Amino acid sequence: MPAANSDTVLRDLARLRRVRDRIDRDYAQPLDVEALARSVHMSAGHLSRQFRLAYGESVYAYLMTRRIERAMALLRRGDLSVTEVCFEVGCSSLGSFSSRFTELVGVSPSIYRRDCAREAEGIPSCIARQVTRPIRNREASEQSSG
Repeated sequence: MPAANSDTVLRDLARLRRVRDRIDRDYAQPLDVEALARSVHMSAGHLSRQFRLAYGESVYAYLMTRRIERAMALLRRGDLSVTEVCFEVGCSSLGSFSSRFTELVGVSPSIYRRDCAREAEGIPSCIARQVTRPIRNREASEQSSG
């Protein structure tokens, strides 16, 4: 591989890590691919393709998984409504939030809040987060085929 190509690949990987770190940190902020791409001096198309190649899922899917993970923690606390949690994690549509939550977690946010919150009671939050982590689509297909 020519040196210029490996330099470009390394530069892109560093940019992708910055995007992923920003999503992890700012998941509750309004984030879109265009803005994320601009922040690392990439086109939205290039960022989308490279992110999927590097991490196996789209930028949006990664962002929503972070939001759902945080939503699960907030719902386990039990002091916020599903609507409040939806907006707290940066989602603007309760319908989209509920659909994605149900897809990743396997139950609706309201059922999770009612039932799963009780199951996690008394478990330290660091352990609960690992045990109740949502499974991404590709992880679910790997588990079911293995």
